[in-house]
Order: sequence, then structure tokens, then C-alpha cells
Amino acid sequence: MVRLIALVISIVLQIIAAVIALRFIKLTKYRVSWILLSLSFAFMAIRKIIQLNEFFRGTPSYTWQMIDEWMGVFISIMIVVGVILIRELFYSLKRAEVDRLRTERRVLNAIITTEENEKKRFAKDLHDGLGPILSAVKMSLSALNDRIKDPSGTVILNNTNHLVNEAIATIKDISDNLSPHVLQNFGLSSAIGAFTSKINQTKAIKVVFKSNMENERLENDKEVVLYRSACELITNSIRHSGASRIEIELHKHEKFITLQFYDNGRGFDTSMLGAEDNRGMGLSNIETRVRSVEGVFIIESTPGKGTSALIKVIE
Repeated sequence: MVRLIALVISIVLQIIAAVIALRFIKLTKYRVSWILLSLSFAFMAIRKIIQLNEFFRGTPSYTWQMIDEWMGVFISIMIVVGVILIRELFYSLKRAEVDRLRTERRVLNAIITTEENEKKRFAKDLHDGLGPILSAVKMSLSALNDRIKDPSGTVILNNTNHLVNEAIATIKDISDNLSPHVLQNFGLSSAIGAFTSKINQTKAIKVVFKSNMENERLENDKEVVLYRSACELITNSIRHSGASRIEIELHKHEKFITLQFYDNGRGFDTSMLGAEDNRGMGLSNIETRVRSVEGVFIIESTPGKGTSALIKVIE
């Protein structure tokens, strides 16, 4: 009785397995490996049905014993061949994943390149369009300086001249932030150094920058990614961390470039970054940019102990 129950359960399970496997054949695009494995499940169920039939007949005949043994051999051959051939299915899935990642990187690169080109265009329009107009206004105000004798008019003229100077300086800062000429002309280390110098001039926070890449140049997309990421990390720290000191190290190693960041701010719970609502746009932008150049972005923070980050890209 126990053997009968075991045979029935075995037949039911193997039929279920065979049906499920056969239904997956279309999803595998009719690959021979999966067809063989699916058929092996079906023949295993048939073999158990034969054994169940022999159980009810009593003593099995020699013919059915031979059929049972050879079916076992046939099933074993199908399983071995199927397992050998199924490697091609896994290789295909791996290739598909690699192609997906490559496509994703190409899309990200295209988006970032388009974004940078638009920033350059806008910066050029500001510098070449509005800049000369304000310079002309400044010259006109200077020409009026000798013609205005009224003290109150002189005060108004001086204030207006000061505002124009502020506007010219602001346009220059906006243009540099959108498309920093230092990055294009002198490289990543000089650009980050110039940015940190501007921050230090405000006296609001102390930024220490160290680098061994003073005269080194990288591919343009990698320089842009590292520069934008460094600026984003500094900006986030100033806005949110309450830090008084930031340390940045840009180093070139044998085959890769690392950008290490640290601030002594209030820190935060990094486990909250897993929630979409709590993941800041700044950190998401950094991660997206770094991934577009096949880099790695790691951020660590503990409440009350500051924040550190590491960006690593292949040279």
C-alpha cells in the first residue's frame, strides 16, 4: 500500500513538472536543451505509469522490465545532453544582460552629453549675448559720469554702475557653472581646485582639496562626470550637513581614478536611501552619471559622524 501511494504521488508530481516544463518551451524560443529536459520529465512520468501498471499485474514480465530499464537509459541520455546544451541558454541570457547594460550606458551617455551640450550652448548665449550688452551699458554709464553734476544723480549713477558690475559678475559665474572653461582648458584637477577656491572665499566652510593629477587629462565624459559629482557632493554638504570642513582627494592610480570625499557634518542614516521618497536627486544624479562611465559610487554615513563617499572610474 505504501509503495502504491508513493507511485501515485510520484506520477502526479512528474506530470505537473512535465506540463510546466513543456509550457516554458516557447519562452526559451524552442531551444533543444529545454525540449530534451522537458521530454525527460514526460518520459519519467510514463515510466512511473508503467511501473504502476506492473504493480497491479503482480509479477512484472521480462519484456516490461527491459522496457523500463531502457527507458531509464533513454531518460538519462536526454537529461545529460539537455544539461550540456543548456549552457548555451545561460550564455544567451548573460549576453542579453550585457547588451542591456551596454544599451543603458549608451542611453545615459547620450542624455548626459545632450545635457552638457545644452549647458554649453546656454552658457555661450549668456556670455556672448547678454554679456556684451551689459558691457555696453557700463560704458554708457561711464560716459555719463562727467556730465552729471548733481550729487544725488551721481549717487544714483554709482549705484547703477555697481549693479551692472554685479550683473556682469553674476553672468560670468552662471556661465562658468554651466560650462566651466577651466575644466575644458586645464583639466579636472584645476577645475575642482577653482571650484573649491570659490567656496573657501565665502568663509562659510573650509574645503581642503588634494590631487596628484595637476597635469593629467582624462576622456571628456569622465572629466565632466567627476567634476559634476564633486560639485554635487560639496553642494549637498553645504546645504544639508551643517559641516565646517570638507576634504576631497583626487588621485590617479595605475589603472583607475578615485575621488574621495569627506565632511564632518551631522551625517544621516544611509538605510533610508533605499526608499525612493528619501533618495535625494543629487545622489541619484551622481549615481547615474558615474554608472554612465562604468564607474562605482559608494556613500557611507552615520548620524553624528559625518559623511564619506568614493567614486572610482577606470582611466
